[in-house]
Amino acid sequence: MSTERQLRVLESSTEDDFMATAIKVAFTTTNMTEVDQHFGSAESVAIYAVDMDHAKLVEATEFGKLKQDGNEDKLAAKIAVLEGCVAVYTNAAGASAVNQLKTAGVQAVKVTAGATIKELIEALQDELRAGPSAWLARAIEQQTPRDNSRFEEMEAEGWEE
Repeated sequence: MSTERQLRVLESSTEDDFMATAIKVAFTTTNMTEVDQHFGSAESVAIYAVDMDHAKLVEATEFGKLKQDGNEDKLAAKIAVLEGCVAVYTNAAGASAVNQLKTAGVQAVKVTAGATIKELIEALQDELRAGPSAWLARAIEQQTPRDNSRFEEMEAEGWEE
């Protein structure tokens, strides 16, 4: 299974700071306004970049109609599309899909059918402002590049026993 259509929104130079600090989250959706799909059979995925104050659609991918048939071959293409995302909001995900998502560093977040993307983004922004939950804090930490220069500074200072 492969993607049918994919739209990527290109960044402008004025958005570089936002994109550098934003996290990416995905939503399984058929109408681009609400989460209304099971992960394995999702017809499309919308990916947003989100920070405490802004949210921007950065990618939309269509997979076409799929059945909830246990065929795991269809998961690889979906998980590949989620590269760089910290979470995917979905109505449901099977155990195998959840395990594959975890391996890819993506948290599956189960939400009720019809939850709007706008409300979910607002709730995520509220969480970012208040202090992220454990899973979100881990996801942000994994995305933040490590500054190894402190080790070089320690080495330059020398070591005494």
